[in-house]
Amino acid sequence: MKFVTFERTGGIERVGLFMDERYVIDLHEATNGMVPTTMLALLERYQDYHESISSISKNIPEQGVYIFQEVNIKAPLPNPKSLRDFYAFEQHVKTARQNRGLEMVPEWYEIPVFYFSNHLAIKGPNEEISRPKQCEWLDYELEIACIIGKEGKNIKTSEAEEYIFGYCIMNDWSARDSQRKEMAVGLGPAKGKDFATSIGPYIVTKDELESNREGKGYNLKMSAKVNGNLLSEGNFKDIYYSFAEMIERASEGVTLYPGEIIGSGTVGTGCILELGTEFHRWLEQGDEIELEITGLGKLKNKIAKK
Repeated sequence: MKFVTFERTGGIERVGLFMDERYVIDLHEATNGMVPTTMLALLERYQDYHESISSISKNIPEQGVYIFQEVNIKAPLPNPKSLRDFYAFEQHVKTARQNRGLEMVPEWYEIPVFYFSNHLAIKGPNEEISRPKQCEWLDYELEIACIIGKEGKNIKTSEAEEYIFGYCIMNDWSARDSQRKEMAVGLGPAKGKDFATSIGPYIVTKDELESNREGKGYNLKMSAKVNGNLLSEGNFKDIYYSFAEMIERASEGVTLYPGEIIGSGTVGTGCILELGTEFHRWLEQGDEIELEITGLGKLKNKIAKK
């Protein structure tokens, strides 16, 4: 199933099912108020609603059905409880470090590492991204994210799949000039990643991707375009650390809750920092960035002109 958050006429915001690439079903309306209106509330008690939602996905109801083109699609989880972003693709880590004259650190191969990003700065499809005032080196990052759907602590890798609700595309916008200064101090990124993270257009439940499972991930092509020009190409199956391994690390001594987001980090070639500015300049006002992942749709954003 594909879950969206959408806005109807009059500013009514609801959680819905995206069906047949044509319809959005308002789950609250279709179930006469049984299913909550927000994605976060749905995730917190998903088992209570799963049977009803599954039935709706197989038999489109008479009420609560809207034409996809007639609603405004928002970030599928606009208010996550937290946002952890890992560093799980070896090619990206190696190349990005080489471009800065650095070798790989042995510790990277010992544990999956992450940082906390700003979970209050979530953006959705087609939202404009404002470049930070002092930023000259604005970059995109092509990533995949998993959404936690079950509470747990000290979760083992072998059991971690049970805690994943689904997946979506994620763009970890980066102010590289700020990031460079912060990380030279030995702490960060912080302000370099503080201003925006885009997710969407929908969350796909993990069962829909099962036939694509390969290696530690799934055989899903990942690409990024800037103004229609293809810059980045990768595949989720090339990930070094699985999401199960990331969840084990994240939940070590800490409780994870439904509605938390875990990002994969950038796929190989998935940003300008890695490709080099001789390949493509930093992002500028008016640029349109389109990320696409097989089965997860397309996530587009423009850089604001002011």
